[in-house]
Amino acid sequence: MENFENKLAVITGAGDGMGRSLATQLTASGCHVALCDLFEDSVAQTAERCAAGASNDVRISHHQCDVSSESQLLAFRDAALAAHDSTHINLLFNNAGVAGGGSMLQNDRAQWERTFNVCWGGVYLGVRTFMPALVAAKEARIVNTSSVNGFWASLGPDVAHTSYSAAKFAVKGFTEALITDLKLNAPHVEASVVMPGHIGTGIAENSVAVHGREADAGITERAANFRNSAPMTADQAATVILDGVRSRRWRILVGEDAHILDIEVRADPEAAYDADFGERLAGAFSALTENRSS
Repeated sequence: MENFENKLAVITGAGDGMGRSLATQLTASGCHVALCDLFEDSVAQTAERCAAGASNDVRISHHQCDVSSESQLLAFRDAALAAHDSTHINLLFNNAGVAGGGSMLQNDRAQWERTFNVCWGGVYLGVRTFMPALVAAKEARIVNTSSVNGFWASLGPDVAHTSYSAAKFAVKGFTEALITDLKLNAPHVEASVVMPGHIGTGIAENSVAVHGREADAGITERAANFRNSAPMTADQAATVILDGVRSRRWRILVGEDAHILDIEVRADPEAAYDADFGERLAGAFSALTENRSS
């Protein structure tokens, strides 16, 4: 799929971050989009930005949807196809995600399962819900967002990170298994797994709202630091993802930190959760910085 013009893309988690950037870049290239997000005002703002940068014949629809709910996803699918007067879609970006539920011991079960059900359930249900519409297209691609935490279940030795990591491992394995399934049963549909490193998005602050908490000054400051300290912006990440889709790549690492982490984990997986693994990563990142400046 080298050209997105006149294709129809569905994007979940389109209210912010990579989802918003994917939407604006796709519509600027002439792609029609059906956008959804848990937060209706955010996805409406994304639709406005898309409309401002797209030609008048590009169709843009936006919808409120909790991707962890199959009934809501089915309603979103029906509304999206109706809004675009279509029986098929060409691209499905299962991008919605939320953080939380780091510890099986310290976090409550509701938070743990909410995180898992969005990050994994939203991908599984998204694929199952939209598969008939993908198969109905002449060519189609499923793009599932995992994470570097889909091959390294950690944020470092001092932070528990179980729910998000478990979900992202599931997304990675599921997408890799889809490759063979689709080749056998729907060869015109392909799949890609996206594994971003640290990207400048609003996931930290948005996750607080998803879990029904109020964002105090400390949370707001940490969320801003997460976004502003990222080595890659959401726009840059979206460009990498779409380039990977054009190239028909099934495995899309996003960010130099993702590439370095992938190399280090593969080199010595037994040591990936040792206390000094972070020092090795820091050394690899420092070497990269030095090579850039030299």
